[in-house]
Amino acid sequence: MGKLNIFEISFNNGSGVFYSGNIVQGYVTVELTEPMKMRGIRLKFEGKAYVHWSESNSNASGKNRGTTSRHFSATEKYFDQDVLLFGKLSGQGSDTKELPAGRHTYPFQFQLPQDLPSSFEADIGHVRYTVSGTIDKPWKFDHKTQRVFTIISIFDLNQQPNTMSRLQETKEKHKWWGGRKSEVTEATFHIDRSGYVPGEAVKLYAEITFKPSHTWVKSYVVLKMVTTFHATTKSRTIVTEVARGAHPRITNNGEDNWTGEELIIPPLPPSFLVGCKIIDIHYILQLNVEPSGPDLHLEVPLEIIIGTIPLRSVVDKHPPMPPPNYNCANMYALETTPTAPPAEMLYPLPPPSDLPNLPPPSYNECINVRL
Repeated sequence: MGKLNIFEISFNNGSGVFYSGNIVQGYVTVELTEPMKMRGIRLKFEGKAYVHWSESNSNASGKNRGTTSRHFSATEKYFDQDVLLFGKLSGQGSDTKELPAGRHTYPFQFQLPQDLPSSFEADIGHVRYTVSGTIDKPWKFDHKTQRVFTIISIFDLNQQPNTMSRLQETKEKHKWWGGRKSEVTEATFHIDRSGYVPGEAVKLYAEITFKPSHTWVKSYVVLKMVTTFHATTKSRTIVTEVARGAHPRITNNGEDNWTGEELIIPPLPPSFLVGCKIIDIHYILQLNVEPSGPDLHLEVPLEIIIGTIPLRSVVDKHPPMPPPNYNCANMYALETTPTAPPAEMLYPLPPPSDLPNLPPPSYNECINVRL
């Protein structure tokens, strides 16, 4: 293994999950098989949002025929701070110190700023928090290590207007024949409230009517995450299906009703991604009705709000339950067919001390970091 056997970063809470405003505490372990000369050992704490995508344009005329790519990007930084563990920081001189062979442990702590946005990962943008370790060796390659940690923003549904309000929408789609409506599909979709946290069940209610001449009708409800990425000169919106519930096909009786079937909210970042100006998130719960006849497919959308602190009145009656075990190889491969997010991220820490009467969030934000 050479001189360096172990160089790793550990967090005291084990999970690496923190609220904004917390103190991140942990330790760095360095194990050497031989003495090593170095300028120092340091950590860099960094939090930032980044957006980037490219678009291709075809140029069919002129001298420069072919395809060109244009890039769009934006960056937002929340903190960037070095912490010295041993020796000197970079730029403070070239003197070296020798670290003896053996195992050395260096504790650290870092005060997180308030009002940080929640961690988020997607193919064309992210909000990411890292702590990077460097063993600074003069005239040689430095040794490096890194840990990603998760930030949970406080998004309290109790402080949001209308989260207890019932949502309802009615839509119809019809065909005209001889100046009259010959075929009609109509649906009314409603839910009891608009605010939820991961792990809670949305009770679904719908009344659907359709022309009995259709050989069959199917209906299903999807939860869609609508993410808008803002570059300096352009924005891009991507829609991802993150959960789904379906009814069996109905044949020739002219109606289909949802009577309180449940859709569990999976682990997801909170609505709006508060604190981040270059990534915005909304959630749409949508009833879809698909009769066998063409051109009569119907969509009835309702926008819901997902938070991290649940509604007090709801938790007293129905505590959030763990989502089922979703199979998610790559939740945020947004350009491809999406799958549901993983559910193994139970929140391991209580709410901050200034929110003593609020129940903690149920689940960690769904992240899938690819470094």
